[in-house]
Amino acid sequence: MKEIYGNTLGLKPSEQHRLRNTYRRRVAPHEIVSPELARHLTELSSETNRQVGVLINRKGEIEYVVVGNAHKLELPDIGRARAGQVRLRGLRLVHTHLKSEPLTKDDLTDLALLRLDLVAAVGVGREGLPGVLHYAHLVPENGANEFWRVSTLPGVHADQPDLVDTLEALEEELNRKAAARAVGGRERAILVAVCLDGNRGRAEASLAELKELARTAGVEVLDSVLQVRRDPDPRYLIGRGKLEDLNLRSMQSMVDLLIFDKDLTPSQGRHISEATSLKVLDRTQLILDIFAQRAQSSEGKLQVELAQLKYRLPRLVQSDDSLSRLAGGIGGRGPGETKLEIDRRRVRERITHLEKRIDAISRERSVRRAQRNRRELPVISIVGYTNAGKSTLLNAITNAQVLAENKLFATLDPTSRRLRFPREREVIITDTVGFIRDLPKDLVAAFRATLEELYDASLLLHVVDAADVARDEQVEAVEGILGSLGLMEKPRLMVWNKADMMSTEDVESLLRSRGGVAISAEKREGLAALLTKADTTLFAEGASEALGAL
Repeated sequence: MKEIYGNTLGLKPSEQHRLRNTYRRRVAPHEIVSPELARHLTELSSETNRQVGVLINRKGEIEYVVVGNAHKLELPDIGRARAGQVRLRGLRLVHTHLKSEPLTKDDLTDLALLRLDLVAAVGVGREGLPGVLHYAHLVPENGANEFWRVSTLPGVHADQPDLVDTLEALEEELNRKAAARAVGGRERAILVAVCLDGNRGRAEASLAELKELARTAGVEVLDSVLQVRRDPDPRYLIGRGKLEDLNLRSMQSMVDLLIFDKDLTPSQGRHISEATSLKVLDRTQLILDIFAQRAQSSEGKLQVELAQLKYRLPRLVQSDDSLSRLAGGIGGRGPGETKLEIDRRRVRERITHLEKRIDAISRERSVRRAQRNRRELPVISIVGYTNAGKSTLLNAITNAQVLAENKLFATLDPTSRRLRFPREREVIITDTVGFIRDLPKDLVAAFRATLEELYDASLLLHVVDAADVARDEQVEAVEGILGSLGLMEKPRLMVWNKADMMSTEDVESLLRSRGGVAISAEKREGLAALLTKADTTLFAEGASEALGAL
């Protein structure tokens, strides 16, 4: 005998019997609901004072009978959300509304997230007779940002639309849009930022930077959302209503992942993923993924893998109790070491192994630095925010062929070149990995062997994108990382790159207030002044003491 789902507590045996008999009824595939089935449902709803609904397949057969309370209906588990991005579920929901009210937000959310063919509500009229008919179905992605189309008929006896033709046309349009998107082949994402300190401008700048990070990672950004809150939601970071709205947007746009500008706790990442059935990334994961894509040398790959393992270790979760092993012997019966514990142990072992290899690399680097120091060649290290033009500067003054792209973290591996100053003096100039605000601590720790190059530098060239509106925040972020590495006492020379994108008055004002040298690495302008300043700083007597003011 078929089961009745939902709120069955308190139903009389006769009412339960009539509800089970609902499974025997049939509806024509071309109609939303037949007048006979509608009257059957409204009479039951009037007698029980509860909403009553059925899920009907495309053959017109009733697969589920559901009973709710006076205000809403809880659908049974009919399969995971996002059953398919192109096809619909193949089920339509027809249920009653005791006060003939329109479709509720819950009705429409179920329509979208479960990808139902259609949702309909039959009003309960006088003496339990069917009244007004409200119904809605999904619509493809459109410029009006509409997720569904809602219609109303005066009653179930009115001319209903041909459901078969409607669904075929809808799925054909969904399929056409999906095929057009498949040509690109890139993952599609919605960016999510939360402003907790009330500084909306800073949050918007960070969100714009996240968009650049996503572009660098090869992700197609379809939309971005910024929510202002006093406190983060402990479960979802953003509000529940905003999460439902994101879920609807992602469903219609066929989005693959959500990228959050804040770092998510393991619990938040898991709950958001469960609520949306989407892949969820935070800022740290995105940066780690970019580093994994960009790492070329074996050393860089080791450092990125170490950072990723340290990040993922607290996020390992047990997904299936059947993966536990049974331990034998007295006192050892019951579940032994679980699959989760085995995974964690293996991750820890791998972390230990990688740390030992990176320590060995660090020792090798120290030997090479010692040999370099014996030749008494000064070292200049280029530091700065990512995409400020560090690699372009290195190429411009040494004629090197280091990869330089208009992307964040285009180069990760340090590159050293000899540089001859105008007075026949030689130095070693080194390009290092770019910095970024909120740089993951695990990443800084993993790249310590690379960053150790900075400790032996005689001079740091701090390259800044002078034309960027957020240059002050970028300078602050770089200096914060240098401070955490104990490098703020090193002599530094501010290099204001991309000065060709600013007016002469703005450049002069910047140099008066902040000091340093203005250049355009791409157009090779101002390089002579930069080399002269660096030469004076490195070799002139007493110059290093005054360098802090530069």
